[in-house]
Amino acid sequence: MPVVRLSLMLVAGLAVLVPSAAFAQKAGPGDPLKYPALSMKGLPLVFSDNFESGAAERWEPTDATAWSVLNQGGNHVLNLNKKRSDFEPPVRSPYNRNLVKDVTVSDFVLDINLQSTHEDYGHRDLCMFFGYQDDAHLYYVHLGKKADPHANQIFIVNDADRKMISLESTPGTDWDDNWHHARIVRDTATGSIEVFFDNMDKPVMKAKDETFTWGRVGVGSFDDTGSFDNIMLFGSVVEK
Repeated sequence: MPVVRLSLMLVAGLAVLVPSAAFAQKAGPGDPLKYPALSMKGLPLVFSDNFESGAAERWEPTDATAWSVLNQGGNHVLNLNKKRSDFEPPVRSPYNRNLVKDVTVSDFVLDINLQSTHEDYGHRDLCMFFGYQDDAHLYYVHLGKKADPHANQIFIVNDADRKMISLESTPGTDWDDNWHHARIVRDTATGSIEVFFDNMDKPVMKAKDETFTWGRVGVGSFDDTGSFDNIMLFGSVVEK
């Protein structure tokens, strides 16, 4: 599939993709968003959403009844309100998924603010999806409270139950009720996958895999609830 690297001039011309001044500022605890508005790590901005429209038309959930846009203290956020949605994945993998519409990327940086809204327990989690080919072929990052082979890892789903591919991780993601800042950096040439949480200088997870070199991105949870905001995708667009 041909890869098209959008120019900054082209992206700047797409007003819908350009964040507002408020979008580029801190939005909550653990949210040190300080980067050029239209590029990151040499990749142009190809999608952004801060949900201030009050809707999520640019998203495709696997269960629409599990998602809504909430006004949280004057700030609109994408909210996952079902612990386990009505979506039944074809193999063992997350139940709650919401994907960006009509954008497929190869190399990318996915930058997100996220808040766990579930009561505390060992597998309290939120997820980020990427390399999404279809419901049974994808990668995802599981940010879980306590790490084990099925939690707080990077996973591949390749027409079989999810499989851990993390080379490095941490003892767990220290969830509380505050907002946090997460990022995935993907380099398909080397297979590198790096995940950051709050500290954007040091990854909390690393993996290397070249199975899926393009795909869609999204957010969700294995089987918990949470909110997402200020989502920015920088990347090389793949024209399917």
